[in-house]
Amino acid sequence: MEEDDVDAIIEENGVDYESDSELSSNLRDFVAAAQSGDVVALRTAIDNLNGRVDETLEDNDSALHLACLYGHLPCVQLLLERGANMEIKDEDEAIRLHDACAGEGYLEIVELLFSRASGPEYVKRMIETIDVEGDTVLHQQSKTRMGRHQVN
Repeated sequence: MEEDDVDAIIEENGVDYESDSELSSNLRDFVAAAQSGDVVALRTAIDNLNGRVDETLEDNDSALHLACLYGHLPCVQLLLERGANMEIKDEDEAIRLHDACAGEGYLEIVELLFSRASGPEYVKRMIETIDVEGDTVLHQQSKTRMGRHQVN
């Protein structure tokens, strides 16, 4: 991923990384690795962030949101192994499962997220989570399959 692409993601999400250059560099690497699917770089970035796998951008997107949205299963696996929270919501009230369904409907990621749930109540809560558009994950999946949802 090009540095300009990472800058655009960070700027788009309103992060003022200029004020803390060390966090800036680490967060940039973290975001770039998650979005590009570079699991080796992601592991290093997590270590550089002292294991803070739920570090978020201003819109509350995390590396797990991005890895789910762009279909990077190995990155999702690593983030979950390192303790990423599956229920943190972004600014649109979407959870990671929304993102996996909104991408290309990444079935393996959806299955992984369900398998990591602590029980049926947790799965039910994830399925019933509604974003700001009033969509559940099932709505997201149907929009994706009908071609009405586009990932930018």
